[in-house]
Amino acid sequence: MAVIDPHWLDIGGIQAAYRQGTLTPLRLVEALIDRIDRVDPLLNSIVHLDRRQVLEDARAATAELKAGRPMGPLHGVPIGIKDIIDVAGQPTTCHSRFMLGNIARHDAALVSRLRMAGAIIMGKLATHEFAIGGPSFDLPFPPARNPWNRHHHPGGSSSGSGVAVAAGLMPAAIGTDTAGSIRNPASGCGIVGLKPAYGAVPLDGVFPLAPSLDHAGPMTRNVADALLLLSVLSGDPVPPLPSVQGLRIGFIRHFHERDIPATPEVAAALENVAHRLSAEGCIVTGINVPALTRFAAANLTIMQAEAAAIHADRLRNAPGIFAARTRAALLPGLGIEAGRLDAARVEKAVLTDALTEAAAACDVVMTASSMDVPARFDDDDAITRGYGLQARTVFNLTGWPAIVLPAGLSHTGLPLSVQFAAAKGREACLFAVAKCLDRLSSSPPI
Repeated sequence: MAVIDPHWLDIGGIQAAYRQGTLTPLRLVEALIDRIDRVDPLLNSIVHLDRRQVLEDARAATAELKAGRPMGPLHGVPIGIKDIIDVAGQPTTCHSRFMLGNIARHDAALVSRLRMAGAIIMGKLATHEFAIGGPSFDLPFPPARNPWNRHHHPGGSSSGSGVAVAAGLMPAAIGTDTAGSIRNPASGCGIVGLKPAYGAVPLDGVFPLAPSLDHAGPMTRNVADALLLLSVLSGDPVPPLPSVQGLRIGFIRHFHERDIPATPEVAAALENVAHRLSAEGCIVTGINVPALTRFAAANLTIMQAEAAAIHADRLRNAPGIFAARTRAALLPGLGIEAGRLDAARVEKAVLTDALTEAAAACDVVMTASSMDVPARFDDDDAITRGYGLQARTVFNLTGWPAIVLPAGLSHTGLPLSVQFAAAKGREACLFAVAKCLDRLSSSPPI
C-alpha cells in the first residue's frame, strides 16, 4: 500500500491514522506547518496563522487521544477559516484596510460547532475584500494564487480556502457563498465545494455580503468529508443516502450550450459525467428552465443593493480605502432604487417557482459550474469576465443546496468541474449522486 504524506490525507484518512496510532494531531499539525512554510509563500492562501495556539491545540488533542477519551467527529482535524468569519482572539480583516486591527471577541457560531466536534482551527484564509470584487493587488494582503498554475486566478471569493485545501496545507476549510464563492474556487482548484441549503448553517459571526443570499459551507478533497463537515456545521445528521439506481438527473444543457456558452473542453467534461452517471444506473434527461441570464441578473441586483447598504457609509465617506475592484463592484448598488430591488425579489420568487416546476420530475439537476478555466492574473479583462461565465448564482437565488466536483483537467492542466443541485428536501438524492462520483481530487504539481 502506498504511503500518503500526512498533508495529503483526507479527514477519513486522518481519523484512521489516529485510530491505528500511526499519526497524532501534533505530528499532523507540525507537518502542515512545515508544508505551509515551504509552499504558502508561493500561494498567499493564509493571512493569519497563530502557530503557538495551533500547536497548543494539537498537543491537547493528542493528549485526549492517548488518554482514550471519547472523541468528537472532527477530533484533531485541522480546519481553515475564511477571513470574514470570526475566530475568537484572531483578526477578522475581511482582506480590507478598513478592518486591520479588528480582533474577534467571540467565535462565529459555525466555528463554535467545529470546536465542539474536536476540530483544530488552523488559520484565517484569504478572501476578496469583503467577499466581493476580485483578486486585487492594492490591498494589505496579496491575492491567493492557483496551485495548479500560480499565474492563474484560483476563483473567489473563498480563494484562500480553495487554494489551501487543494495545495495540501490543510484537509478542509470553510468558505462562504453569495454568488458562487465556495463553488468558484472549488471549481478552479479541483476540489469539492458544498453550498448548503439557505439557512442550514448559522451565519452569526460571519461578516455579511448580502444576507438574503449568503451561505457558508465546506471545501474538501472529497464528498465524504464535505458531508461530515455539513453535519457538524448544520447540527443535523446527513440523511441516509439512497441507491443511485433509477435516480432521475435533469441535465440543464442550455445553461452552457446557449445561455452562456462554455468552452468545448467544459462541455465535453460535462457529457463525460453524464455518461458515467448513466453507466451507474441514473436516468439522465435534458430539462429546460428559464435562461441563466435571468437568474444571474436578479442575483446581481439583490447582491449589489444589499452589499451597498452594508457599506454605504464607507462608500460615501472613504471610497478610496477600498480596492479598485471592490469599489467598482459595490458602487452600482448605491444607485439601485427600491422599485428595482423589489422587482428583482419578485423575479427571484418567479424563477424559484419555475425551476421547482421544471425539475419536479427530477431528483437532482446537473449543470456546468464554470464555463471556462480560471483566467491569468495578467489578463485583467478575462478575470472580470470570468465572474459572469458560470451557472452558480442560480442556486444562491433559489436557496437550493448545490455541490461542485472535479471533472478532469483541461489541456492546459487546469481543473474542470461539474455542479449538482436539488430542491430542498431532496438533499439525500443530491448527496448520493455526488458520492457516486466521489474520489480524492488529484493533487496539483506544487
